[in-house]
Amino acid sequence: MLIGVGLGPGDPELLTLKAVNILKNSDKVYVPGNMAAKLVEPYATPEILDFPMLRDYDVLNEVWKKNADLIADEARNGTVVFGLIGDPNFFSTFTHLKRVMNKHYPDVETSTVPGISSITSFAARADAEVDTSFEVSDGSETKHKIRLKANRPRQLIEEFSKEGYTDFIFAERLFSDKEVIIKNRDDIPEKGNYFSIVYAKKD
Repeated sequence: MLIGVGLGPGDPELLTLKAVNILKNSDKVYVPGNMAAKLVEPYATPEILDFPMLRDYDVLNEVWKKNADLIADEARNGTVVFGLIGDPNFFSTFTHLKRVMNKHYPDVETSTVPGISSITSFAARADAEVDTSFEVSDGSETKHKIRLKANRPRQLIEEFSKEGYTDFIFAERLFSDKEVIIKNRDDIPEKGNYFSIVYAKKD
């Protein structure tokens, strides 16, 4: 298994207990740079993989494929962690690695463990309260939308479809013993509760 583990914004005290436990019990840990390596070192011996900060996707695809080739056998036969700053599902190096891994090595199971992201850590450090809707962008085209408190999920899906969104996930009570995650659009219910989320994605 290959697990992308969020290491938080850089403060060693902001690693989650789950992240620490996985690092301690992994067979191998890879990281994309020195900052992540220092956070991992109290719990495991990390190996740094090269992920150049480029916009040339031909070069980047070669690098991602090379790293996937390196990791595949280890991940197929044991627990391999890729630890990174922030969260593995938000503007993350792991997202690209996982896509390449799933394409070329579909038999290798992948999963992620969330970490404190730059978005929430910024709010804490800057004393910036956010209690209404907000926008996060890196300058690229907006292709994702997340609606919290989605108590009318099917109605929301119809609205988002008119905006060009095509893929939807409904989630409720995440990480609790009553967790619900539905990825089949036809199975998404009419009603959700206060802890419901609708995720929408454009192709």
